[in-house]
Amino acid sequence: MSETLNLTLKVWRQSSPSAAGEFKTYKVREISTHMSFLEMLDVLNEDLTQQGEEPIAFDHDCREGICGMCGLMINGQAHGPDKTTTTCQLHMRRFNNHDTIVIEPWRAEAFPVLKDLAVDRSAFDRVIAAGGYVSVNVGNAPDGNAMPVPKERADKAFDSATCIGCGACVAACKNASAMLFVGAKVSQFALLPQGVPERQRRVEAMVAKMDEEGFGGCTNTYECEAACPAGITVENIARLNREFLGAVLSSEPASA
Repeated sequence: MSETLNLTLKVWRQSSPSAAGEFKTYKVREISTHMSFLEMLDVLNEDLTQQGEEPIAFDHDCREGICGMCGLMINGQAHGPDKTTTTCQLHMRRFNNHDTIVIEPWRAEAFPVLKDLAVDRSAFDRVIAAGGYVSVNVGNAPDGNAMPVPKERADKAFDSATCIGCGACVAACKNASAMLFVGAKVSQFALLPQGVPERQRRVEAMVAKMDEEGFGGCTNTYECEAACPAGITVENIARLNREFLGAVLSSEPASA
């Protein structure tokens, strides 16, 4: 493989949420194969700035695969061709010299485009806020053995909590479903005793907010799991459905 790449980029450009967007073609040359994908975009933006053109807007923050800000559709795949890898952790050695790379923002009604490749993912924040807080004592840290939790449940809760809220599951789903994200957020509390007091109210409120925000229903194609950089599994969707059904069936009927 060449140590440097000459590439053709087809990038979605959209000046504002209400503007009509279009793909624009750019050439980048002598891109090091050791660069990350976002570093390659940085090089392109430096070139555009020097040419007096508007740089491409894209979301990023930690660039360490932790924050979940950097989601892009790369050649039709959320975060690109590598599994369990965020866009910022994708390296240019994954591509070949003279490749053409198509770069788009997340495509979902609930994630409106703000500018170019940057989208508004605040719908996720509102879903989490709808779940509320955990009513546990907030004094000194309790003794580690004060509330025993079976290791299997603790491990599953931890696995669910690794969701970084990037939105790849929504972007990859043909129905723009947020079931994997919501399932992970519900699971991380439902599996632990600290989350029990608000268990039923939490899942009902989060599912209601998910629907209100315009996310679609689960398509059962598992594309969300395949696209997730944190490796969140569809087991969380099954748990979300069980939690929601249990909450609905045990709810007090509305008074006449």
